[in-house]
Amino acid sequence: MKKRIFLSAAFMMAVAIVANAQEKKYPEQMPMKPQMSEYWTPQPKIVTPGDQKTSGAPSDAIILFDGKDLSAWEQTNGEPAGWKVKNGVMTVDKSKGDIRTKQEFGSYQLHLEWMVPKTITGESQSRGNSGVYMQGKYEVQILDCYKNETYVNGMTGSIYKQYPPLVNAMRKPGEWNVYDIIYNAPVFNANGTYKVRPTVTVIQNGVVLQNNVEILGTTEYIGFPRVQPHGDGPIILQSHGDPSEPISFRNIWIRPL
Repeated sequence: MKKRIFLSAAFMMAVAIVANAQEKKYPEQMPMKPQMSEYWTPQPKIVTPGDQKTSGAPSDAIILFDGKDLSAWEQTNGEPAGWKVKNGVMTVDKSKGDIRTKQEFGSYQLHLEWMVPKTITGESQSRGNSGVYMQGKYEVQILDCYKNETYVNGMTGSIYKQYPPLVNAMRKPGEWNVYDIIYNAPVFNANGTYKVRPTVTVIQNGVVLQNNVEILGTTEYIGFPRVQPHGDGPIILQSHGDPSEPISFRNIWIRPL
């Protein structure tokens, strides 16, 4: 019996020695330090924010309207822009039609301020109607929706006939409204379909109305969105044919992205 126990113990010891000999030891991972996940270059370029007291543009912005003239704009037929400029404000001239930027853009951050006249009349779509078109094709609606109901995918801040705004953030007539728009231009396949759809975020008076929504196509008044392959395009401000008093704009700037 003692001999068996001795042989069994010797066998187990031999097995353990063989098993240990087969285990290969690797270096342990180096302990992490904060600096291991940090990098310092390239440093972002410095942009000086605009003066909040004067609603100034950031230092790298392209000024589209500074209250002096319409040199950055033209009629959509290529003629000089004919809207009225007075006291730092430009006002729609409905007899002249839409205006567009002379420069064309892809993706960007756009800032503009607009005001409905205090004496505005009319209802639904016939009350301070205008719009801002991204790349000349996709409209963010401008309208007086202060105590004025209309179809929701055509109200202030809608992507016209596609997406209603999340909320109604209108200031009353006679007060300035602020739009800040973040727009990402589309990418097209060789066959003319969207590879990446355009997207847009719209903030009015500090309130999010559209949160990175995918634009379905052109914003049509009659019919449904269409896909039209294009490159960079202008910003268009609409001169709507409704009979109400024309609206005004000021402090328009853009930062290409």
